[in-house]
Amino acid sequence: MAYLSSEMKIAYDSQIFCSQTYGGISRYFCETASRIAKEPDVQVVIAAPMHINAYLENVSPKIVSGFRAPPAAAHFHPLRRRLGLVFGDLMLRAMAPDLVHETFFHGYPLGSRRTRRVLTIYDMIHEKFASSFPHTDKTARYKALAAERADHVICISESTRQDALEILGLSPGKTSVIYLGFDLMKGVNNKVEGLVEPIGEPYLLYVGKRGGYKNFLRLLEAYGTSSQLKSHYTLICFGGGAFKADELRALQSLGLDGARVKHLEGDDQLLAEFYERASAFIFPSLYEGFGIPPLEAMSHDCPVVCSNTSSIPEVVGDAGEYFDPHDVEAMRVAIERVVMSDSHRKLLIAKGRVRLKRFSWDRCAAETLDVYKKLS
Repeated sequence: MAYLSSEMKIAYDSQIFCSQTYGGISRYFCETASRIAKEPDVQVVIAAPMHINAYLENVSPKIVSGFRAPPAAAHFHPLRRRLGLVFGDLMLRAMAPDLVHETFFHGYPLGSRRTRRVLTIYDMIHEKFASSFPHTDKTARYKALAAERADHVICISESTRQDALEILGLSPGKTSVIYLGFDLMKGVNNKVEGLVEPIGEPYLLYVGKRGGYKNFLRLLEAYGTSSQLKSHYTLICFGGGAFKADELRALQSLGLDGARVKHLEGDDQLLAEFYERASAFIFPSLYEGFGIPPLEAMSHDCPVVCSNTSSIPEVVGDAGEYFDPHDVEAMRVAIERVVMSDSHRKLLIAKGRVRLKRFSWDRCAAETLDVYKKLS
């Protein structure tokens, strides 16, 4: 990164840290802010009073202004979040930074309205899949307001950028594409005991939320209608909460039980272990703004079988086995093709190692700082 001519004070607002304990967005800001803070002539502050974020525990206390709310505060989530935003607003006004990077979408800016602002748009899912969200969800409206007031908008893929230009009517010159990094953050504590256990047979891995555009029900059907897959492989669903009623009905209709399809929860360390031992990682999503999980899988030598839509081919490149996510049969065939051919698995793993070289948190942080510098 190039040197700045004078010290620049960069602040990250409290939004995502008041809402997310684990997750891709808070990880993104912790990774980039930590790296940018190491640059000369840059002062970085994460304004996060009453936060609940686990990743901040691994960020230098020199740049985190705030404290983690006690577990008991979870019972007062709406109030705690509101207080976190109010105190975060006051904190930013007192700090008077040169630039604020908004970490999510809010109806009004935190901190002084005169401060230069950067916004990151992660996807346009709320706009393209509006029926998947309750009518009370204000994300799309607040995203439009945040994008309008921002001096610059970072998009995490060209696919997301094109969607944002079309839907939000942004000026192309106000936007840029900066790819995310891929590695799991290290040293995250609070590992859940008793979940690392021998599965007893090979397994397929699905990670994260499962509803709506995540297309999990079609994956269940592809798995459940394949005698080869359900006879030889367990399907592990990591994270995303317990199975919901529609998922339980689908499992029952396909004759699948808890021995064939398992749900587990845990932290990044545990997730890394599951990536390393999986026969394949399955990513059936109908839409993604970027998609970190396929890169995480590649980084643990886990072959990727994924959708051919939105930003996914842009990220995965030639290191994945693709399928049409609307076509259950195509999904089944793609998964079988990978797990039943050792040579094909090895080829995808080798291509994955090469593909990863395009993505790093160091590059993401450097390009983000370049955006800040152009606004100073």
